Amino acid sequence: MSEGQIILANYKGNNVITGFINNKMEYLSFERESHLNEIYLGKVDHIVKNLNAAFVKYDGENIGYLPLDKISCSCVTNRSFDSSDCLKNGDEVIVQIDSEAIKTKKTKLSTTISISGKYSVITLGRNGVGASVKLSDDVRREFIDKTKSIFVDLKKDYQSSLYGSDIGLIIRTNASEIEVSSFKDTISSDIKSCIEKLAAILSEGRSRTIYTCLYKPVVNTLDKARNFMKNAGITDCPVIEDNGIHGIKSKIDELRQNRIWLKSGAFIIIEQLESFNAIDVNTGKAIKGKNSISLDVNLEAADEIMRQVRLRNLTGMILIDFINMKQDEDYDKLISHMKKLCRQDQVHTNYVDITGLGIMELTRNKNDKSLKEILHEVENVVDNR
Repeated sequence: MSEGQIILANYKGNNVITGFINNKMEYLSFERESHLNEIYLGKVDHIVKNLNAAFVKYDGENIGYLPLDKISCSCVTNRSFDSSDCLKNGDEVIVQIDSEAIKTKKTKLSTTISISGKYSVITLGRNGVGASVKLSDDVRREFIDKTKSIFVDLKKDYQSSLYGSDIGLIIRTNASEIEVSSFKDTISSDIKSCIEKLAAILSEGRSRTIYTCLYKPVVNTLDKARNFMKNAGITDCPVIEDNGIHGIKSKIDELRQNRIWLKSGAFIIIEQLESFNAIDVNTGKAIKGKNSISLDVNLEAADEIMRQVRLRNLTGMILIDFINMKQDEDYDKLISHMKKLCRQDQVHTNYVDITGLGIMELTRNKNDKSLKEILHEVENVVDNR
């Protein structure tokens, strides 16, 4: 049976929450200020047609870019706006921070505003009912069937409060915790709460002055760590202060390295680039001559790659050059294993394909800055003290 601990540590003056399973670090999160998913009433500063984007000043100081292809009508507050209209300079628009500014890249904004509850997510400008891909197909279908009529009725009740925009629903993985007997009441209450929050934001955005923060999500990093451990099958997980035994500082420093050795003697190389992440698997010192050596190393590498992706928070395109294999069934086993690992990731991760050159393609949603970017910020603060 696996054993786990959540360890509260410090790295160069910054609080860090780590999760260890069988004495191996599997979870890492820096406690830091984040503006991700905050919602503001901004003002269009200028339009760049060749980028198909508006640049919006959202908090009085910072400007982010807003793609023009998915503007929710209800988010334009200074005038009547429908799907055939275009944003103009000076328009007031409700925007949510989709990803924070990184180096020369400005903050990415969105009007497909999402509000998360414990069991559901409501998104403006979408439609339909879905469920987390981390749930089994049978459970997903069951949850969607149980929830669809509830959602349709609630949408009707709040239609006028959404100012002409549609909404979509996603049932979260946590919904699997709800008792069968109370599922409909519990999920209905959670969905209603999310819609009410969204309606309140749209209403407030029409009465407040520009640059007002309309919504700041509550993020509990310790709860996120507990949730990760729970998803890993560890329900009884003590939270302790770092006593130095686990060598957390050195383990974080190791995550800066490009080369990671595997128990078999093989190794992987990770290159974090501007537009994508490249990962190469090498046999190294792995024992040759064994018929299944390539498959065995690739499966071992897949486990470690997904661990590294999680700890380093690599997002966007991830290209993996596994060791070549001769048998199609070996590729089938590797693909099946990787799809399983993708489903287990807390961040939405999708297996795409294996190219003609044998490169596996994954995509992983942007949820925060990468560890590399966070450590760069941490060191800048230390240097400026």
